[in-house]
Amino acid sequence: MGGLSLFWFLLIGLVAGWLAGRLMKGRGFGLLVNLIVGVIGAFLGGWLFGLLGISTSGILGSLVTALVGAIVLLWILGLIKRK
Repeated sequence: MGGLSLFWFLLIGLVAGWLAGRLMKGRGFGLLVNLIVGVIGAFLGGWLFGLLGISTSGILGSLVTALVGAIVLLWILGLIKRK
C-alpha cells in the first residue's frame, strides 16, 4: 500500500467512524474512539463485503464499505459495553 493509498484509507476510515457515531445514536464512544472505530471498521467492512461477494469501487464505494464496518463494530462494542 503506497503512502497516498494509506492516506486515503485512513481519511475514509476517519470519515466513516465519524458518520457511524452520528448514525448510531447512543452507541458512540466519543470522537476519538469513533474515528479509530472507523479505521478498524474499514477493514471489517471489506472483510464482510468479501464474504458476501459484494465489491465496491471508488471513494464512495470505499466510504460505504467502511461505514458499514464501523456501524457493525459500534454495534458490537455497544453490546459489550452494556454488559
